[in-house]
Amino acid sequence: MFPMSTNVLGQALQTCCGAPITGFYRDGFCRTGAADAGQHTVCAVMTQEFLDYSRAQGNDLSVPMPASGFPGLRPGDRWCVCARRWAQAFAASVAPPVVLQATNKLALDVVPFDDLFVHAVVEDVTVS
Repeated sequence: MFPMSTNVLGQALQTCCGAPITGFYRDGFCRTGAADAGQHTVCAVMTQEFLDYSRAQGNDLSVPMPASGFPGLRPGDRWCVCARRWAQAFAASVAPPVVLQATNKLALDVVPFDDLFVHAVVEDVTVS
């Protein structure tokens, strides 16, 4: 079992996506560990621009790989992406939107919070 992870807002890390199931550990969360060389810590909402950019960089996220249970991604899917790849896409002006509640605080080792914040998806919030 994993220790409780924290998001970039200093709260408990929320699920990024369960369909398709994402995360380095395929548990729906953008958790990372020593085996995760790519640091899959940014919960991003796929856009066609980002998928095209990722393919041009040699990682075609839209191609299904049934042997590894990867369905291939489409625009609108949420996925835990590598913090460095997201930062590269940001520099290239093709960064996808980010779900801050589901983005691991360890992403801040690579990506400044302000860069994530300007690409944040506004989540429904219940106020009591």
